[in-house]
Amino acid sequence: FYARFEEIPPRFIESLLAVEDTLFFEHGGINLDAVMRAMIKNAKSGRYTEGGSTLTQQLVKNMVLTREKTLTRKLKEAIISIRIEKVLSKEEILERYLNQTFFGHGYYGVKTASLGYFKKPLDKLTLKEITMLVALPRAPSFYDPTKNLEFSLSRANDILRRLYSLGWISSNELKSALNEVPIVYNQTSTQNIAPYVVDEVLKQLDQLDGLKTQGYTIKLTIDLDYQRLALESLRFGHQKILEKIAKEKPKTNASNDEDEDNLNASMIVTETSTGKILALVGGIDYKKSAFNRATQAKRQFGSAIKPFVYQIAFDNGYSTTSKIPDTARNFENGNYSKNSAQNHAWHPSNYTRKFLGLVTLQEALSHSLNLATINLSDQLGFEKIYQSLSDMGFKNLPKDLSIVLGSFAISPIDATEKYSLFSNYGTMLKPMLIESITDQQNNIKVFTPMETKKITSKEQAFLTLSALMDAVENGTGSLARIKGLEIAGKTGTSNNNIDAWFIGFTPTLQSVIWFGRDDNTPIGKGAAGGVVSAPVYSYFMRNILAIEPSLKRKFDVPKGLRKEIVDKIPYYSTPNSITPTPK
Repeated sequence: FYARFEEIPPRFIESLLAVEDTLFFEHGGINLDAVMRAMIKNAKSGRYTEGGSTLTQQLVKNMVLTREKTLTRKLKEAIISIRIEKVLSKEEILERYLNQTFFGHGYYGVKTASLGYFKKPLDKLTLKEITMLVALPRAPSFYDPTKNLEFSLSRANDILRRLYSLGWISSNELKSALNEVPIVYNQTSTQNIAPYVVDEVLKQLDQLDGLKTQGYTIKLTIDLDYQRLALESLRFGHQKILEKIAKEKPKTNASNDEDEDNLNASMIVTETSTGKILALVGGIDYKKSAFNRATQAKRQFGSAIKPFVYQIAFDNGYSTTSKIPDTARNFENGNYSKNSAQNHAWHPSNYTRKFLGLVTLQEALSHSLNLATINLSDQLGFEKIYQSLSDMGFKNLPKDLSIVLGSFAISPIDATEKYSLFSNYGTMLKPMLIESITDQQNNIKVFTPMETKKITSKEQAFLTLSALMDAVENGTGSLARIKGLEIAGKTGTSNNNIDAWFIGFTPTLQSVIWFGRDDNTPIGKGAAGGVVSAPVYSYFMRNILAIEPSLKRKFDVPKGLRKEIVDKIPYYSTPNSITPTPK
C-alpha cells in the first residue's frame, strides 16, 4: 500500500523528525553538526560506530547503497543525498522514505504497517500508535510490537517525551499517550484470508523491481468468498478423514496429533472459460506449514490420468460405445515397458479386484477400470499414448504402460491446466492468478494475457466430458453428485491410497482437490479419491450455489454430435467415431 504525502498525518511527520532528523527542513541533505559528532564518537571508539545520517541519507541507503559501515560508502551516501535534495522537495523525500522503509513483520511502507499492526488507516492512528510505528525503522525486529510489546511501548514513550521536550505536544497529550496500550494484530488481513495466495504472488513477481516499496497496484483473479469456502471445504474433508482413521485405529492411548499434522490437502478453483484462479489453498493450516502443496508439491496422479488416455482413443476413431475387454493381463519380463532396464513382471488389477468383461469405453472411464484402460492402450499402441501425452504437456513420463494408471507425479496447478482440456472443450488454459500490475501513474507494468493450447475439437473433447459426467452420475465420483447440477469429474487414487484426487467441473467452475500425507505414506484404509476428495467437492459446490444460485447448471452440447440412450444412459459419438458396437 502506497501512502502519498498528504495522507500522512502531521503528527507522524513530527514524531519521525523528532527522533530521526530534527533539522530535516533546514539542511541540504547532510547535517554537518551530526556528522562532526559522529566522527568524534568514532574516533574515540577507534572504529566506525555512528553515522549521523539524515532522513535523506537513510533513503539513499535503503534505495541505492549497501549497509556496510565504511567511510567510502558514507561519502557516496552524502554526495547522492545532496544531489537528491536538489531534485526532490522535502515532502517528496519524506513520502519516498516512508514508503521505502521496512517496518518489520514483513511490512514495507508506513501505510502497510498501519494496516498490519493496528488494522487502521493512517488518519485513524492515535499518537501512541504513531510513535510505536516511528520506533520501528531503527530496529524493526527488536521493536516489533507483536514480539516485544514492552520494548515497543517503552521506545514509543521515549519518543513522546522527546516530542514534549521540543514543545510539539502538550502535557495533556503526553499524559494520555503514555497511559495508552494499543491493540496490536499479529497478521495482515490479506495474509489471514489467503496466505498461500500472497506467497505465490510474491514468488511470481520476484523479478519485479521495487515490488514491496513502489506502490504497485496488483489486480488478482481471486474471489475471497470462493477462497474462504475452499479452505472451509478442505478442513471439512480433513476432519472427516481424521474421524474415520481414529475409528479404525486400535483403542489405545496414542495421540492423533501425528495424523493431524501429517495429513494435508490442497485445492485450486478456476473459471472454466478463462483459467482465472478464483481460489488457491496450499494446505490445511498455513501457521503449521507454509509449504504450498497447490503449486509446489508433485504427487502421483493415479487414475486421474485416464480421461487423457480415452481422449486419445476418441481422437483416433473410437466412440463412447466402442467396446473394450476388462480382463486380466499379465506382463512378464518387462514386456510392458520400453525401458530395457525394466525387466520385472507386472500384474495390474482393478481397484475392486473384479473383472467386468466386455465394457464400453464410457463404462470403463466412469468406473475407472484399470484393466480395460490397459487393454485400450495396448490396442492404441504405447508409442501413440506416450507421444500424445507428451504433446499434451505431461512431463517426466515413465516409458512403460504404467503411465496410463498415473504412475508419475504432477502438481495440482499443472493438473488444473491439463483438465482445462475437458472443461474448456478441447483447449487448454494456463491458470492465471495475476491479471495486471499498474504503477502509481496507472501505467500497466505487467499484463497477463490468456495463454491457450488447442488439443482437440470441441466435439471430440465433449466425448470425454460426457463420460466424466457419467463418472459422477453413476461411477466412482458419485459422492460429488449434486441434484440439478451437471458435474463432470474424475477420481484419482495412487497405489496404497497414498494420494486421493478429485477433479470436478461444472459449465463455469473447475476444482482440483488433492489429499495426502506430507511423508508420502498411505492416508488410510479405503481412502480413495472418490471417498476422500469427492465429498469435499460436493461440500464446496453446495456452498457456492448458496451464494451464487444463478450459476449455469447444464453443459452446452456442441452441434454435430450423435446421441443415443443405452440403459437410460446417454452416449455420444462424432462423425469421426467408429460405428458403435451394439450392446
